[in-house]
Order: sequence, then C-alpha cells, then structure tokens
Amino acid sequence: MGFTSMTQTTSVWPAPAKLNLFLYITGQRDNGYHDLQTLFQFLDYGDTLSITLNDSGEVTLSPEIEGVPVEENLIYRAAMAIKEKTGCTLGAHIHVEKVLPMGGGLGGGSSNAATTLVALNHLWETELSVNELADMGLALGADVPVFVRGTTAFAEGVGELLQPAEAEEKWYLVAKPEVSIATAKIFGHPSLTRNTPKRTLNALLAANYENDCEKIVRELFPEVDKAISWLLEYAPSRLTGTGACVFAEFENEEDARATLNKLPDWLTGFVARSVNTSPLLSTLKVQ
Repeated sequence: MGFTSMTQTTSVWPAPAKLNLFLYITGQRDNGYHDLQTLFQFLDYGDTLSITLNDSGEVTLSPEIEGVPVEENLIYRAAMAIKEKTGCTLGAHIHVEKVLPMGGGLGGGSSNAATTLVALNHLWETELSVNELADMGLALGADVPVFVRGTTAFAEGVGELLQPAEAEEKWYLVAKPEVSIATAKIFGHPSLTRNTPKRTLNALLAANYENDCEKIVRELFPEVDKAISWLLEYAPSRLTGTGACVFAEFENEEDARATLNKLPDWLTGFVARSVNTSPLLSTLKVQ
C-alpha cells in the first residue's frame, strides 16, 4: 500500500476495560514494588480510538485532557515509541471517545496506550511483533502488556509475568462512586496485606475470589465501602484493582440491567460482559 493512499483514512479501534477478578499481594521487594497474583479479564465495553492516518509525520490528539500536556499522554507516548523504534515517517490524528473513568481501576489509560501500539503497528505497517509491542508497553505502564496481548491472563511478579488463562465469561455491573483513587496511595499504606501465601493458578481459580486492596480502600474511602455494601444486596461484589470501581457478577444480562436501573444517584455504572479475547484482538483480525 502506498503512503499517499493511507492519508485521511480513519479506522475505529476499541480500548476495552479490564477487571481484576482477584488480586493478592504476596510480598514486597526492597525497591518498594509489590509481588502479586492477579487474574485479568476484559470487558466488551471501553473507550474508542478513531485514528486518521496522514503523512505529516506528526501525532496529534483530541480532545485535550485538562492539566495533562500532550507529551505526557500515554497515547502520544505509545505512538512516539513506535516512531522512535522503527523510524516510521507517517503521522496520525487520534481522537479518543472516553467512557472509562480515570482512577477507576479499569485500566483505561493502559488500554488506550495498548490500542495505540497495536493499531498503529498495523496501520503504519511497522511489523513489530506482539512481544516487541508488549515490551514497549511495559515501559509505559505495568498493565499495558496485558492489553497488548489481548487474552485473559494470570499475572505474577510485579504484574509483568503473564500466562494465558481462561475464566468464565459472565455479566457484570460495574459501579463507580464519586472518588478517584491513586494506586500509590493504596500500595503505600502501612496496613495493606502483603503476605498472602502464593498459590497455583488452579488453586486460585477454585477458591473464592478476593482482593487484598479492598479492606484498605473501604477504610480510606467510605464511598467505596458504601457502594460495595449496596451491591452485595444483589450479587457477589468486590473491588477491581486498587479502585475506585466495584463490580457485581451476574449469570445473565437481564438481572445485571435490572440492578443497574436501581442504582442510587451517588453511583454511576454500566453493564458489560466479560470476554476471554479482547475486543481489540477481534478488531485487529478483521482489519
């Protein structure tokens, strides 16, 4: 394909949310990082990136995020990482339709970065391997490689050791109280559980799923505590990541939507189905 024929072609790419179905902290390293065991699964819901190719050599974004210089935006950094690694001289304008909350524990920023890497690698024909893209993603954020690889994954180490896994695909109601939670605040808390015994994946899949961060988050943020308490009246519910989003699991869409309709006005939420193959991977296959 000639470069000129690529100009002004727009394609649409999903940047899905993730849930941490469980999250256990098994230790802390001398450098302050935490060892963990967690299971990532994707949702068929998330942000959308519309990418318009051009031959300007520049990468531009819209809309602007207040207080975030473009050079610090993960989408811009992902695009520039590809250009720096490959010497690609093409440009792109990337428009983000944002539905995932910031600081919600759904991986929105990481997913945006991963979608940028995967989509531009395809569109610019830079032919980087999935492993190369995942390595580039890791430099942008610990969760980015999971989104690049696009399959349900069991993560260990500080989150960088990934192995593909399967989890039951269920319907979830995801709700967010009006708080934003910084991961560093939770991982830095002196009362955080840091000594959960390591277990095999099979043992973890067979056990009740829990999140070691939930206790601290519920203590520090009464809004999250209130949200989980409300959801527990309807279905098994817990925190994702370090918050602030909480999720309740349902066997069918109808029950999830019925509960969504009852959400109190101090919560916002959505219903989505979990999927073992990311919508990003599905989109890539049909491009």
